[in-house]
Amino acid sequence: MITRINRPMGCGVIGYGYWGPNIVRNVLESSELRLLGLCETDHRRAKEFERRYPGIPVTAQLDELLLDPRVEAVMIATPPATHHALAQRALDAGKHVLVEKPLAMSVVEAEDLIAQAQSAERVLMPGHTFLYSPPVDKIRELINSGQLGEIYFVTSCRMNLGLYQDGGVILDLAPHDLSILLYWLDSPVVQVSAAAQSVFQSGIHETAFLTVDFANEATANVQVSWLAPRKVRQMVVVGSRQMVQYDDAAADDVVRIYDRGMEFESPSSFGEYKLTYRSGDMVAPRIAAAEPLALELADFARAIRTGEPPRSDAQLGLEVVRALEAAHASLDSGGMPVQREAEYPTGDGFSDELSVA
Repeated sequence: MITRINRPMGCGVIGYGYWGPNIVRNVLESSELRLLGLCETDHRRAKEFERRYPGIPVTAQLDELLLDPRVEAVMIATPPATHHALAQRALDAGKHVLVEKPLAMSVVEAEDLIAQAQSAERVLMPGHTFLYSPPVDKIRELINSGQLGEIYFVTSCRMNLGLYQDGGVILDLAPHDLSILLYWLDSPVVQVSAAAQSVFQSGIHETAFLTVDFANEATANVQVSWLAPRKVRQMVVVGSRQMVQYDDAAADDVVRIYDRGMEFESPSSFGEYKLTYRSGDMVAPRIAAAEPLALELADFARAIRTGEPPRSDAQLGLEVVRALEAAHASLDSGGMPVQREAEYPTGDGFSDELSVA
C-alpha cells in the first residue's frame, strides 16, 4: 500500500538499549521522520532518554505508543527473542515496522510476520544495516559488473572482545555476514555446517565457524567470535579475474581490489598442465562517506511512501533466519552439514525444507 505523506512521518522507537540510541539520533536528524515517542521499560534508560531529549514522551506501556494515531511506523531495537511478539503487536496496530536483526528467532516466526505484514499491507523491514554501507554497496557493484569474474568463495572474519549476550555469538554477529553475502551473491543458501565453542557458559557459544554454500555454487567461510584481542571486520571475495578485500575496521582504503590470481591452461597432451600466477596492481577506489543507518531509515521511509520494497526486505531477512536456523541445527547434529532446498523467490519466498546431510 502506498502511503502518500508530504510531511515528516510520525514514528516511535521501541527499546533504548545498545542500538536504540543510534536509531533515535538518526530519526531526529532525518527530514522524513518525526520522533513522537519512545517505549522503554528500563527506568534508568528511560531517564537517560528524557535527559537527552526533553519534551519527547517516554512510556513503559507499549499500547500508549501503538494507540497514538499520529505514529505511522515503529522501529524495534530490543533483544531478538522479543522481535516476533513486538512486531506482531505493532502490525496488529496498523503500523509499519522496522525490526533490528535478526527478523525473528525461527523460520516459523519470520514467515508469520511476513504473512501478517502482507495481509495488513504494511512494510516489514529487518534492520540489516550493513546493506546500506557504501563499501558493501561498492563490492556488490563490482560483482554485478563482472569485473571480479566468477565468484569462487568468500571468507569473512568478524571478531572483537564483545558484549556477552544470551543468544550466543552466531545469533549476535553472523546475521551481519549472512546479510552481506546474500546481498552480494544474490543467491539463496542451500547448505550450512557449523562448529562452535562455549568457554564461560554451557550452551552459549563465544566463537563459531560457519561454512555456507549458495545455490549459485559459491561458498563462504565465516568466523565470528567475542573472544579476540582486537576488533576485526574483514571479508575477502575471490573471483576468477580479481579479488577484493573489505576491511570495515581500516582507517582508510576500506575496499582494495587486487588484480591477482592463478590461471590454469588446459593441457594439449597428457602431463602438460600449466599453472601460472598473476600479480597485478592493487586499486583502492574512492568511496563517499555516509552513515548506513541514516540510509537505512531513509529507505524505510521511501518504502512506506512508494510501496516499493526496501533493499533490506523481509524476504532477505527470512533467508538470514533460515541460515541461522540451519547453523544451529548443524551444531545440534555435531557439525553435520544441514541442507536446505532453496529456490529463487517467485513471490512466495524461498522453500524451507531442511535436512541433515
